[in-house]
Amino acid sequence: MEEKAVPKYLLVEAAVLPEVFVKVTQVKELLETGEVKTVAEAVERVGISRSAFYKYKDSVVPFRDMKHGSIVTFHALLRDRKGVLSSLLAIFADTGANILTINQSIPTNGAALVTISATTENMPIGVDELIARVRGLDGVIRFDALAG
Repeated sequence: MEEKAVPKYLLVEAAVLPEVFVKVTQVKELLETGEVKTVAEAVERVGISRSAFYKYKDSVVPFRDMKHGSIVTFHALLRDRKGVLSSLLAIFADTGANILTINQSIPTNGAALVTISATTENMPIGVDELIARVRGLDGVIRFDALAG
């Protein structure tokens, strides 16, 4: 018997994807929020075929939905300056993320690696918005989320 291949996941900016993938997420949102009652109504409103929706519905998940309510691990590269880590942690606190672990390396060449694991279930915003806020901080060189 042939073994089923393990799925490989990619995180891709929506702007570079074919429009059908974004529309599939819109259909799913319409159905989940109850704005529409049927798939037929949702696909008509969004402008894709039912077959396109059914083809991709199990393979396309918005990043915020995939991570919401789970444990997410973040990797950061921060400048070795007073207050940078504190500012980053303040954003986590302000957004309701619950930090589980923090690991920081000794700074080398003016920068330190930091790994943070947090639960996101109490956040009123998506993980993508949290990432954008942290990346906007002065002193943050790089900030990314890994699979939760």
